[in-house]
Amino acid sequence: MSALQTYRYLQPSTLHRGDLALQTSGGPATNPRFFSGFLTTPQAAAAGLLAVAEVARTRYHQPVSPASLDPVVTGSRDRMRFESFSGCCGVYARLDVVPAGFDGDIVEHGTTNVDVNAPLREALARVGGIDPLHLSVGPDDLTVSTLDGPVVEKKVPLPGRWLRGFAEVHLIAAAMEPRAEIPAAEAAAFLRRLPAGNDRSVLWVVPAGRSLRLTSRPVPGAVCLAGAGRLATLRGLLRYAKTLRVYGPPAAAGSPPLPSVWELDTGALRLSLTLSPEPYRGFSGEGGALTALATDDVTDDAALVAALLSWDPTIDVHALAASAGISADRVRAALAQLGTAGRVGFDVAEAGYFHRVLPYDAGRAERDNPRLVGARALVEAGAVTLDGEAATVRHGDEVYRVRRRTDGSYTCSCPWWARHRGQRGPCKHALATTMVGAPVEVGA
Repeated sequence: MSALQTYRYLQPSTLHRGDLALQTSGGPATNPRFFSGFLTTPQAAAAGLLAVAEVARTRYHQPVSPASLDPVVTGSRDRMRFESFSGCCGVYARLDVVPAGFDGDIVEHGTTNVDVNAPLREALARVGGIDPLHLSVGPDDLTVSTLDGPVVEKKVPLPGRWLRGFAEVHLIAAAMEPRAEIPAAEAAAFLRRLPAGNDRSVLWVVPAGRSLRLTSRPVPGAVCLAGAGRLATLRGLLRYAKTLRVYGPPAAAGSPPLPSVWELDTGALRLSLTLSPEPYRGFSGEGGALTALATDDVTDDAALVAALLSWDPTIDVHALAASAGISADRVRAALAQLGTAGRVGFDVAEAGYFHRVLPYDAGRAERDNPRLVGARALVEAGAVTLDGEAATVRHGDEVYRVRRRTDGSYTCSCPWWARHRGQRGPCKHALATTMVGAPVEVGA
């Protein structure tokens, strides 16, 4: 489901004689101004911005015409983050400009869209030499204070998939651990060995000394690499990088395809690509956030934690717990729910959450999710019956049985669950059972 979104920029983003001016849209204020200063590694920064913008206009699965979505930028005390999803929502890109990457001040905290247009992409591709690059994110002071002047409007179809993708990817990243770190030279050699083009195979990667080795089957400690061609975006930043780090959830023999994070670190910048478990799968359909959206138990905690969030580079869970007077586990549950509205993201490099506020209607992720909408309709129709041993859910002429596993997940007799076997979150019948709130049988 898509809505027509209008981005209003006071003028197009430009790069002129070393002055890179990125224009912002809405957010905490109209056309906010986040930063003004010099980038310490101009060529690397240009390559990183290009990578994030390229992901936003690429559809890796069934490539067709380019997408036209603008990246999201967040100013957060001592760093800036640029984020985007691919048109197919199967790749999430983020460029973190850390303190070593700039010489200037973050002048405002918040999140908004940033205009990276075709002429700017062409100009960034030509950045070279050692000339300094001055960056201004947002209109200059004079333009902000002027009511007249040109306004550049871009009307684009903004898919609800982006918001659902943001809601999913922070939960996915929070379950990952560092699996490998190799020098940039070895990373370049590894990327050259990968299948090129629109490859749809699912491979696995294991550490091998100072490099990585490909294998066709999962083993303990392996990282899934689905659609290796999706890593091509990293190549533009490779020559500036020091290391490549790889993150993934625990894998074992027989594991299904899993998501992964591939991060290049230059010392001043971190460019990360998060890949969905399979090339045809978009993060928007993974379903991991559905339980958080369906559960009301943590709503009060989420409201309390939201009021205490600040624009620190990473969120200190234990400090929040002390401030809120609740346990660290309750804070983590609250952050999971806040993430479903795009209020927080997760940085695998620092193993911590960070604060952002996306320019979306706060309730849109819940309203636009078909499974959640279907589950609420079942509850409202009184379709869920608990008999002490299992839940019975009636959907039209069909009757389904829902049971809870020992790990807290659900099984269901419906065709959807039989097809995905719990790998893409709960079905609408399990969600409806969760909403009813009473326990069902815990089985094997």
